[in-house]
Amino acid sequence: MAMATSAISSTQALESQDIAIQVDNLHKSFGSLEVLKGVSLTAQKGDVVAIIGGSGSGKSTFLRCINFLETPTSGSISVNGEKIEMRSDGSPRDRRQIERIRTRLAMVFQSFNLWTHRTLLENVIEVPVHVLKVPRAEAIERAKVLLDRVGLGDKAEAFPSFLSGGQQQRAAIARALAVDPSVMLFDEPTSALDPELVGEVLTVIRDLAAEGRTMLLVTHEMKFAREVASHVVYLFEGQIEEQGPPAELFGNPKSARLKQFLQTVG
Repeated sequence: MAMATSAISSTQALESQDIAIQVDNLHKSFGSLEVLKGVSLTAQKGDVVAIIGGSGSGKSTFLRCINFLETPTSGSISVNGEKIEMRSDGSPRDRRQIERIRTRLAMVFQSFNLWTHRTLLENVIEVPVHVLKVPRAEAIERAKVLLDRVGLGDKAEAFPSFLSGGQQQRAAIARALAVDPSVMLFDEPTSALDPELVGEVLTVIRDLAAEGRTMLLVTHEMKFAREVASHVVYLFEGQIEEQGPPAELFGNPKSARLKQFLQTVG
Protein backbone atom coordinates (compact mmCIF):
# COMPACT_ATOMS: atom_id res chain seq x y z
CA MET A 1 0.00 0.00 0.00
CA ALA A 2 2.84 2.37 0.84
CA MET A 3 4.38 1.70 -2.58
CA ALA A 4 1.05 2.41 -4.27
CA THR A 5 0.66 5.64 -2.33
CA SER A 6 4.21 6.63 -3.24
CA ALA A 7 3.52 5.93 -6.92
CA ILE A 8 0.39 8.09 -6.82
CA SER A 9 2.29 10.89 -5.11
CA SER A 10 5.04 10.71 -7.74
CA THR A 11 2.47 10.87 -10.54
CA GLN A 12 0.77 13.86 -8.96
CA ALA A 13 4.15 15.58 -8.58
CA LEU A 14 4.95 15.02 -12.24
CA GLU A 15 1.53 16.30 -13.26
CA SER A 16 1.99 19.44 -11.15
CA GLN A 17 5.36 20.06 -12.82
CA ASP A 18 3.57 20.11 -16.17
CA ILE A 19 1.12 22.82 -15.07
CA ALA A 20 2.04 26.26 -16.41
CA ILE A 21 -0.93 28.26 -15.08
CA GLN A 22 -3.32 27.28 -12.30
CA VAL A 23 -6.17 29.64 -11.44
CA ASP A 24 -8.68 28.68 -8.76
CA ASN A 25 -11.96 30.42 -7.95
CA LEU A 26 -10.85 33.83 -9.19
CA HIS A 27 -13.10 36.77 -8.38
CA LYS A 28 -12.71 40.38 -9.45
CA SER A 29 -14.99 43.28 -8.63
CA PHE A 30 -14.83 46.93 -9.57
CA GLY A 31 -16.80 48.54 -6.77
CA SER A 32 -20.22 46.91 -6.78
CA LEU A 33 -19.69 45.41 -10.26
CA GLU A 34 -18.54 41.78 -10.08
CA VAL A 35 -16.73 41.05 -13.34
CA LEU A 36 -15.27 37.62 -12.52
CA LYS A 37 -17.37 35.25 -10.44
CA GLY A 38 -15.19 32.31 -9.51
CA VAL A 39 -13.23 31.39 -12.63
CA SER A 40 -10.92 28.37 -12.47
CA LEU A 41 -8.55 27.29 -15.23
CA THR A 42 -5.56 24.99 -15.63
CA ALA A 43 -3.13 25.29 -18.54
CA GLN A 44 -0.53 22.59 -19.02
CA LYS A 45 2.83 23.44 -20.50
CA GLY A 46 2.45 23.63 -24.27
CA ASP A 47 -1.30 24.29 -24.15
CA VAL A 48 -2.87 26.96 -26.30
CA VAL A 49 -6.00 28.09 -24.45
CA ALA A 50 -8.38 30.30 -26.40
CA ILE A 51 -10.72 32.40 -24.27
CA ILE A 52 -13.85 33.54 -26.08
CA GLY A 53 -17.03 35.36 -25.13
CA GLY A 54 -19.02 38.49 -25.72
CA SER A 55 -18.10 42.02 -24.76
CA GLY A 56 -18.14 42.45 -20.98
CA SER A 57 -17.82 38.72 -20.25
CA GLY A 58 -14.59 39.25 -18.29
CA LYS A 59 -12.06 37.85 -20.80
CA SER A 60 -9.51 40.66 -20.68
CA THR A 61 -9.96 41.18 -16.95
CA PHE A 62 -9.20 37.51 -16.37
CA LEU A 63 -6.01 37.75 -18.39
CA ARG A 64 -4.91 40.95 -16.65
CA CYS A 65 -5.48 39.40 -13.22
CA ILE A 66 -3.07 36.58 -14.00
CA ASN A 67 -0.09 38.95 -14.11
CA PHE A 68 -1.62 41.40 -11.63
CA LEU A 69 -2.19 44.26 -14.03
CA GLU A 70 -5.53 44.06 -12.23
CA THR A 71 -5.63 43.02 -8.58
CA PRO A 72 -7.95 40.05 -8.01
CA THR A 73 -10.59 40.39 -5.31
CA SER A 74 -10.02 36.79 -4.20
CA GLY A 75 -8.90 33.41 -5.46
CA SER A 76 -5.48 31.90 -6.13
CA ILE A 77 -3.02 31.98 -9.02
CA SER A 78 0.05 29.80 -9.55
CA VAL A 79 2.64 30.15 -12.31
CA ASN A 80 4.85 27.14 -13.04
CA GLY A 81 3.97 25.70 -9.66
CA GLU A 82 4.72 28.86 -7.68
CA LYS A 83 1.66 30.18 -5.88
CA ILE A 84 1.37 33.95 -5.74
CA GLU A 85 1.04 35.01 -2.13
CA MET A 86 -2.05 37.17 -1.72
CA ARG A 87 -3.62 39.06 1.15
CA SER A 88 -7.27 38.59 2.07
CA ASP A 89 -8.25 41.42 -0.31
CA GLY A 90 -6.45 39.76 -3.22
CA SER A 91 -3.50 42.14 -3.31
CA PRO A 92 -0.01 40.60 -3.52
CA ARG A 93 1.96 40.20 -0.30
CA ASP A 94 5.33 40.50 -2.02
CA ARG A 95 5.80 42.89 -4.94
CA ARG A 96 9.18 41.34 -5.65
CA GLN A 97 7.49 38.00 -6.23
CA ILE A 98 5.14 39.67 -8.74
CA GLU A 99 8.04 41.33 -10.52
CA ARG A 100 9.88 38.02 -10.73
CA ILE A 101 6.85 36.12 -11.99
CA ARG A 102 6.15 38.80 -14.58
CA THR A 103 9.49 37.95 -16.16
CA ARG A 104 8.00 34.51 -16.89
CA LEU A 105 4.79 35.96 -18.32
CA ALA A 106 4.75 38.08 -21.45
CA MET A 107 1.63 39.96 -22.44
CA VAL A 108 0.72 41.22 -25.90
CA PHE A 109 -1.93 43.93 -25.81
CA GLN A 110 -4.55 44.83 -28.37
CA SER A 111 -3.18 48.38 -28.59
CA PHE A 112 0.48 47.27 -29.10
CA ASN A 113 1.83 49.43 -26.20
CA LEU A 114 5.16 50.06 -27.93
CA TRP A 115 7.29 52.98 -26.78
CA THR A 116 6.71 55.41 -29.62
CA HIS A 117 9.92 57.41 -29.01
CA ARG A 118 12.12 54.34 -29.41
CA THR A 119 13.00 52.24 -32.42
CA LEU A 120 11.78 48.66 -32.72
CA LEU A 121 15.21 47.41 -31.70
CA GLU A 122 15.19 49.64 -28.62
CA ASN A 123 11.68 48.44 -27.75
CA VAL A 124 12.75 44.80 -27.89
CA ILE A 125 15.94 45.18 -25.81
CA GLU A 126 14.44 47.43 -23.10
CA VAL A 127 13.32 44.77 -20.61
CA PRO A 128 16.18 42.30 -21.18
CA VAL A 129 18.78 45.06 -20.63
CA HIS A 130 17.19 47.14 -17.87
CA VAL A 131 15.16 44.53 -15.97
CA LEU A 132 16.85 41.18 -16.62
CA LYS A 133 20.34 42.74 -16.81
CA VAL A 134 21.24 40.97 -20.05
CA PRO A 135 24.42 42.45 -21.58
CA ARG A 136 23.43 45.02 -24.19
CA ALA A 137 25.35 43.40 -27.05
CA GLU A 138 23.74 40.04 -26.29
CA ALA A 139 20.26 41.62 -26.10
CA ILE A 140 20.76 43.39 -29.43
CA GLU A 141 21.85 40.19 -31.13
CA ARG A 142 18.81 38.37 -29.75
CA ALA A 143 16.47 41.25 -30.71
CA LYS A 144 17.65 41.20 -34.32
CA VAL A 145 16.94 37.46 -34.49
CA LEU A 146 13.46 37.98 -33.06
CA LEU A 147 12.61 40.89 -35.36
CA ASP A 148 13.73 38.82 -38.33
CA ARG A 149 11.60 35.96 -37.05
CA VAL A 150 8.43 38.09 -37.13
CA GLY A 151 9.30 39.50 -40.56
CA LEU A 152 10.68 42.84 -39.39
CA GLY A 153 14.41 42.32 -39.75
CA ASP A 154 14.67 45.33 -42.04
CA LYS A 155 12.70 47.59 -39.65
CA ALA A 156 14.96 47.42 -36.58
CA GLU A 157 15.77 51.15 -36.71
CA ALA A 158 12.23 52.25 -37.59
CA PHE A 159 9.95 54.01 -35.12
CA PRO A 160 6.49 52.54 -34.44
CA SER A 161 4.62 55.52 -35.91
CA PHE A 162 6.09 54.73 -39.35
CA LEU A 163 4.74 51.18 -39.33
CA SER A 164 1.36 49.62 -40.03
CA GLY A 165 -0.72 48.24 -37.18
CA GLY A 166 0.16 44.70 -38.20
CA GLN A 167 3.87 45.50 -38.14
CA GLN A 168 3.55 47.15 -34.75
CA GLN A 169 1.77 44.12 -33.33
CA ARG A 170 4.42 41.79 -34.73
CA ALA A 171 7.05 44.02 -33.10
CA ALA A 172 5.12 43.74 -29.81
CA ILE A 173 5.26 39.95 -30.12
CA ALA A 174 9.02 40.13 -30.69
CA ARG A 175 9.32 42.30 -27.57
CA ALA A 176 7.31 39.73 -25.58
CA LEU A 177 9.56 36.92 -26.81
CA ALA A 178 12.69 38.82 -25.79
CA VAL A 179 12.27 37.77 -22.14
CA ASP A 180 11.98 34.10 -23.17
CA PRO A 181 8.67 33.73 -21.31
CA SER A 182 7.27 30.44 -20.07
CA VAL A 183 3.72 31.67 -20.79
CA MET A 184 2.47 34.21 -23.33
CA LEU A 185 -0.77 36.12 -22.75
CA PHE A 186 -2.52 37.62 -25.78
CA ASP A 187 -5.34 40.11 -25.19
CA GLU A 188 -7.31 40.44 -28.43
CA PRO A 189 -4.09 40.84 -30.45
CA THR A 190 -5.90 41.53 -33.74
CA SER A 191 -8.90 43.60 -32.59
CA ALA A 192 -7.23 46.95 -33.33
CA LEU A 193 -6.09 45.91 -36.81
CA ASP A 194 -7.60 46.55 -40.20
CA PRO A 195 -8.96 43.27 -41.64
CA GLU A 196 -6.21 42.99 -44.25
CA LEU A 197 -3.54 43.05 -41.51
CA VAL A 198 -5.04 40.39 -39.25
CA GLY A 199 -3.58 37.45 -41.15
CA GLU A 200 0.05 38.49 -40.78
CA VAL A 201 -0.26 38.63 -36.97
CA LEU A 202 -2.18 35.35 -36.73
CA THR A 203 0.53 33.66 -38.82
CA VAL A 204 3.16 34.63 -36.25
CA ILE A 205 0.98 33.39 -33.36
CA ARG A 206 0.27 30.17 -35.24
CA ASP A 207 4.01 29.57 -35.64
CA LEU A 208 4.53 30.10 -31.90
CA ALA A 209 1.80 27.59 -31.14
CA ALA A 210 3.47 25.07 -33.46
CA GLU A 211 6.66 25.45 -31.39
CA GLY A 212 4.81 24.23 -28.31
CA ARG A 213 4.69 27.57 -26.49
CA THR A 214 2.18 27.89 -23.69
CA MET A 215 -0.33 30.59 -24.57
CA LEU A 216 -3.55 32.05 -23.22
CA LEU A 217 -5.29 33.88 -26.02
CA VAL A 218 -8.32 36.13 -25.71
CA THR A 219 -9.66 36.33 -29.24
CA HIS A 220 -12.69 36.97 -31.38
CA GLU A 221 -11.16 35.05 -34.31
CA MET A 222 -13.23 31.88 -34.04
CA LYS A 223 -11.73 30.09 -37.04
CA PHE A 224 -8.24 30.70 -35.69
CA ALA A 225 -9.22 29.49 -32.21
CA ARG A 226 -10.71 26.34 -33.68
CA GLU A 227 -7.60 25.56 -35.73
CA VAL A 228 -4.84 26.51 -33.27
CA ALA A 229 -6.15 26.11 -29.70
CA SER A 230 -5.82 22.89 -27.73
CA HIS A 231 -8.53 24.02 -25.32
CA VAL A 232 -11.29 26.63 -25.57
CA VAL A 233 -13.01 28.46 -22.71
CA TYR A 234 -16.30 30.32 -23.23
CA LEU A 235 -16.94 33.03 -20.64
CA PHE A 236 -20.39 34.45 -20.01
CA GLU A 237 -20.97 37.21 -17.47
CA GLY A 238 -17.80 36.41 -15.54
CA GLN A 239 -18.20 32.65 -15.36
CA ILE A 240 -17.11 29.71 -17.48
CA GLU A 241 -20.23 28.64 -19.30
CA GLU A 242 -18.55 25.86 -21.26
CA GLN A 243 -15.04 24.63 -22.04
CA GLY A 244 -13.35 21.77 -23.84
CA PRO A 245 -11.46 20.77 -26.98
CA PRO A 246 -12.15 23.12 -29.93
CA ALA A 247 -13.73 20.41 -32.10
CA GLU A 248 -16.22 19.68 -29.33
CA LEU A 249 -16.92 23.27 -28.34
CA PHE A 250 -17.37 24.57 -31.88
CA GLY A 251 -18.76 21.40 -33.41
CA ASN A 252 -21.20 20.34 -30.71
CA PRO A 253 -21.78 23.13 -28.16
CA LYS A 254 -23.97 22.09 -25.26
CA SER A 255 -24.78 25.52 -23.87
CA ALA A 256 -27.62 27.42 -25.49
CA ARG A 257 -25.74 30.65 -24.80
CA LEU A 258 -22.64 29.35 -26.57
CA LYS A 259 -24.72 28.21 -29.53
CA GLN A 260 -26.23 31.69 -29.79
CA PHE A 261 -22.80 33.33 -29.43
CA LEU A 262 -21.30 31.22 -32.19
CA GLN A 263 -24.24 32.00 -34.48
CA THR A 264 -23.73 35.70 -33.79
CA VAL A 265 -19.99 35.75 -34.49
CA GLY A 266 -20.02 33.04 -37.16
